Amino acid sequence: MKRLLTICTGIFIATLTSCYYDKAAELYPDKGCVITDVKYSTDIQPIVGTSCSYAGCHEARNSAGNIDLTTYAGVKAMVQTGQLIGSITHASGYSAMPKNTNKLSDCNISRIRAWIDAGALDN
Repeated sequence: MKRLLTICTGIFIATLTSCYYDKAAELYPDKGCVITDVKYSTDIQPIVGTSCSYAGCHEARNSAGNIDLTTYAGVKAMVQTGQLIGSITHASGYSAMPKNTNKLSDCNISRIRAWIDAGALDN
C-alpha cells in the first residue's frame, strides 16, 4: 500500500510539472521593430549613448574625430551632413561606425532613419 501511494504521488507530481503547456509567442508577443513616433530622448539618445558616445569614442571629454554625440546638437550636426546615417549603414565613403564592431541592428538603423525622415526633432 505504501509503495502504491509513493508511485501515485510520483505520477501526480510528474503530471503537474510536465503537463504545463504555453506557447512562448502567446506569452511574449513580438512587437517587432516599432519605427513610428520615434523620439530623440526615448529612442535615439539611448542607441547613440550605448553605441557611440561612450568613453573613448564620441563623448564630450575625448571625442574621436572631434565629434561629440553626447548632446542633441552634436547628433543633429551629424544628421545634417549625412554623416550619421552614412556611418551607421556602413555606406561607401563614410567611416563605418561603431568602429571595430558589428553594425547596429537593422531595427536601430530603421529607428534612426525614421527619426531623421521625420525631421530629427529634439523631443
